[in-house]
Amino acid sequence: MKVVSSSIPRNGGATRTSQVNGTSTWLPLGSVLGVCFRPKMDILDRSAALPENRQSKTHKQTLNPESSNMAESNLLRQLMLIFVLCFCTSVSADVLDEILERGTIRVGVAEFVPWTHKNKAGELVGFEIDVARKIAGDMSVEPEFKVYLWEDIIPALLTGEIDIIAGGMSITPARALKVDFSRPLAESGVGLATNTRMTRNIESLRELDAPGIVITTVKDTIAVDLAKTMFASADLKVFSTRGEAESEILEGRAHVYLASMAEAQFLALQHADVVDLPLAEPLIGSSEALAIKKGEQQMLNFLNAWVTARKSDKWLPTTHDYWFTTLDWLQDAAP
Repeated sequence: MKVVSSSIPRNGGATRTSQVNGTSTWLPLGSVLGVCFRPKMDILDRSAALPENRQSKTHKQTLNPESSNMAESNLLRQLMLIFVLCFCTSVSADVLDEILERGTIRVGVAEFVPWTHKNKAGELVGFEIDVARKIAGDMSVEPEFKVYLWEDIIPALLTGEIDIIAGGMSITPARALKVDFSRPLAESGVGLATNTRMTRNIESLRELDAPGIVITTVKDTIAVDLAKTMFASADLKVFSTRGEAESEILEGRAHVYLASMAEAQFLALQHADVVDLPLAEPLIGSSEALAIKKGEQQMLNFLNAWVTARKSDKWLPTTHDYWFTTLDWLQDAAP
């Protein structure tokens, strides 16, 4: 194919009950709870032990419904506030605290070259592997990698199997409804790889938008939406894994493979006798970022600070260039 590149109260859980001579008086929380839930009759019975003159006053105060109800209402409000503070403290623990206490950060990845793949020794390597290891090192914890199908990686984050999705995920409005994204790590886009033999007579992108043209891609990637929009008349095949999608074009069952620009380039490089890269630029651009569960503000603050720092000291751009603009890593990649 030939195409021109177009606070919980301190003092051990005590609560302040009054001020005498400007000094706060604190009671243990247990004492307050005891007063709150002790039956009214117990309060009345104790007045029998008081001197007669004080007894009558106590009875008057106790039997005054308005005064009694106001005191109980105030006390209950204080207790409710304490319970709310206790509850909020217990549920607002951020995943950042859990990671630091646990000593490991659980990282979700999916195999897409050169973001994540295996070397000849069977070890995970790639750009997002380097990113995750650097983040873990800066947190003084160990990374724990978990590999998923791309369609399963966000559900794994939402169910708490992992703490973070490493940096190969493109930012989209639909995904932002489910996860929180960090500041972008890098820019990318969707590239187009073609089967050279099957597209040898095709000279424009418009010719690919036709019945009988087979386009393959991976489920839940931005390439799927692009294919439905740009090549609506073609036959679209969507697969769960990169390997399945690539085999369609390599074995002559698909004309086009839509993937990340870097992946399309790598595929054409590996299989130059079968695959062509007709466009030097991506069909559409995208920004990639780290993703975490919604509401983890401390973790998000840390990741944003991390991205800013690692861009400033050139670690991020240097690492990205190694994986995406050189082939130095290729000799150690698994076949």
